[in-house]
Order: sequence, then structure tokens, then C-alpha cells
Amino acid sequence: MKSHRIEDLKFGKKSMTLVKEVYLVSAGLPNEEKFGLLSQIRRCAVSIPSNIAEGAGRNNKNEFYQFLGIAFGSTYELHTQLKLLIDLNFISEVKIVPLKELLAEIQKMIYSLKESLKL
Repeated sequence: MKSHRIEDLKFGKKSMTLVKEVYLVSAGLPNEEKFGLLSQIRRCAVSIPSNIAEGAGRNNKNEFYQFLGIAFGSTYELHTQLKLLIDLNFISEVKIVPLKELLAEIQKMIYSLKESLKL
């Protein structure tokens, strides 16, 4: 398997955009959430492109598949946390909808690539 650069993977680029958007949206969270939901959401968002990049750099199809699985799980974790932001009235749903749409695109792309890598 050849090594991939995250910059060359369409969903890798989208996941980097997602991180930037999550940081912008979460900047308005209350200070008391600095070490709670804010920290968790940001770490989770960063985990998505980080795991894609690490897996892509492994030069091993099985390892790439494994890291894509971790990134895929992080997308669901982030989706849950974004829902919590709405449910806790920290952010309006209008601000979260574009993030959830981008997240759904990334999920589909990761899933498709994982399916293509199956043995």
C-alpha cells in the first residue's frame, strides 16, 4: 500500500476544515466549560484528522483500516457532543447544523474508504 498524505485525501481536507469550524463555534462556550465539554469537543474534533493522517502514514492497509475506524468513532462522539451543546442551550442549533452536515459527509467518506480496504 502506498502512503497517503492527509492533504491529498478529500475527507482529510474536510476533517481539517471541521476542526477549524469546531474551534470557532466552541469559542463562545462559557468559561466554566473550559475543562469540560469545550476541551472534550476540541480534542475529539482534532482526533478525526489526526487518526486519518496517522493511518495514512502507516503504509499498511490493515493499520490504515484500524485508524480509519478510530476516526470514524470520533465522528460519532463529536456528533453526540454537538447535540449536547444544543441540549444544554450553549449554542443554537442553527450554528451546529453546518457542522453536523460536514460531519455526515466525512462519515460517509471514511465508511466508503474502509469498505474499499476490507480484505
